[in-house]
Amino acid sequence: MGKFSVFRTPETIIYGQHAFNEAAKETFLRGKNALIISDHIMESLGYVGQIRNNLNKTGVESVAYLGVKTEPTDVYVEEALNLLKHENCDVVISLGGGSCIDTAKAVAVVAANGGYIGDYMGGKTWANHKAVPHIAIPTTAGTGSEATDAAIITNTENNVKMMIKQPAFMPDVAIVDPLLTISSPKSVTAATGVDALSHAIEAYISRRAHPMTDKLALSAMELIVGNLRAAYEDGKNLVAREAMSLGAMQAGMAFSNASVCLVHGMSRPIGALFHVPHGFSNAMLLPAVLAFSKSNCIDRLADLGRYFVREAETLSNEEAAEIAVTSVKKLCLDLSIPNLKGWGIERQQFENAINKMAEDALASGSPQNNPRIPSKDEIKELYRTCYNYNFALDNVNNK
Repeated sequence: MGKFSVFRTPETIIYGQHAFNEAAKETFLRGKNALIISDHIMESLGYVGQIRNNLNKTGVESVAYLGVKTEPTDVYVEEALNLLKHENCDVVISLGGGSCIDTAKAVAVVAANGGYIGDYMGGKTWANHKAVPHIAIPTTAGTGSEATDAAIITNTENNVKMMIKQPAFMPDVAIVDPLLTISSPKSVTAATGVDALSHAIEAYISRRAHPMTDKLALSAMELIVGNLRAAYEDGKNLVAREAMSLGAMQAGMAFSNASVCLVHGMSRPIGALFHVPHGFSNAMLLPAVLAFSKSNCIDRLADLGRYFVREAETLSNEEAAEIAVTSVKKLCLDLSIPNLKGWGIERQQFENAINKMAEDALASGSPQNNPRIPSKDEIKELYRTCYNYNFALDNVNNK
């Protein structure tokens, strides 16, 4: 009997310019008292006020939790959950980047199933009850969290990023409006864009990839490779912004169903211990990890190389795969991605943490999906390579 695959997505996806205007109607269909999980940046830009006004017009009451200041933690989850209970909210709206969306996922699940969010890590506790309805509205083109059944929440007691994946964490509705991403500064556009690219690449090379995820991953890679530089150089380029929003969502659907690999496994401990935002830590690792993995996924990396350089259609898979690695490296250079040293991490502190980071990376399970499965010692050496990694290249002129 053949191997079967599973594919999960939100029940409703609305995307394109002005999709944000549909949020109130979708909320009204699912509840009458909304908890909006967002941050003060979204409030200052007027998006929180706009959605609250739209909700009010449809007869939906709302209250906002704006405490998300960093990547999501169990503290944010508890604070927002307490507000939801106090205000008797029956629907959750997340508005912001992946931190707001992941916080909302956790709140929606725990509100319906009880316990501490960490209980759900590794399936120790299973969410048997349907989560509180959740409408996810991303304002960056990066995490794809609006279309995944996973959340990454930091345990503030032991500084471990908890990777939690269960069907109940999938939002009911994803509303993807590229107009909301125009406010993203260049550094955020760069980091979230490379994050989305890493999702697409890892979904494609994952040992758990299947035909449904392959199609989405390939489409996402093509969209992101073709538009990330344009979105970075001109944040008001709506053609590029729309392509990036669609690509990021497709990459999210792909990796949610195929799983991520070594980049993400190594990235989470860096974020937990040194507070490097997820998009940046993925970007810092991606070129070196692809070089490490290349020998075991040459044919698949060749497809990526041909998106970067169309002339690679006539080259061998080995040559096209090498172009993929060097092109990702060049992309990170052009987007001003720093290495770990450049981020400001002190060398001895980093060295002291390497053993724990390698253990935590392996414990996450993601490295085991990698085409080339690393040992603990190989992960430690990759961390050392990435600390002072040089993105500068000779003889690479493709853009």
